Amino acid sequence: MIRQSNDEDFESICSIINESARAYKGIIPDDRWKDPYMSKEELSHEIREGVVFWVYLDKVSSEMAGVMGIQNVRDVTLIRHSYVLTSERGKGIGSELLNYLRMFAVLPILIGTWADADWAIRFYEKNGFRIVSPDEKKRLLKEYWTIPDRQVETSVVLREI
Repeated sequence: MIRQSNDEDFESICSIINESARAYKGIIPDDRWKDPYMSKEELSHEIREGVVFWVYLDKVSSEMAGVMGIQNVRDVTLIRHSYVLTSERGKGIGSELLNYLRMFAVLPILIGTWADADWAIRFYEKNGFRIVSPDEKKRLLKEYWTIPDRQVETSVVLREI
């Protein structure tokens, strides 16, 4: 089941993000890695900035197995912070969340991810997104995200096709 998160989900969302993001360790540049990957303060900031999280609850246990955020920024919709528990990957949870959130997007969808996270890029490409050119990437990241220059250098942007 997929539902919009509520205040009681905060700790679980933070936990899933940090557990799942361990896959980035040794993949993304060392100067961009930190533990925890997303602090509670950072998660609170993202929510205050308008990221609305949706959660995937396991059909049998009703435990949270995945999270994905959506954020409208001017004339686009950003898919943000997509994470599925390591033990639950490969079961279609990410695709279910992404397709569910697409129903709410009335604006063009953009997704940013790490350039070296080839599994994430393959996931989004499998779900109908394509990487934009390096020049377009830089423009989009500067226009719609608030991230450091180093992250701009080491990221890609995907657009729905």
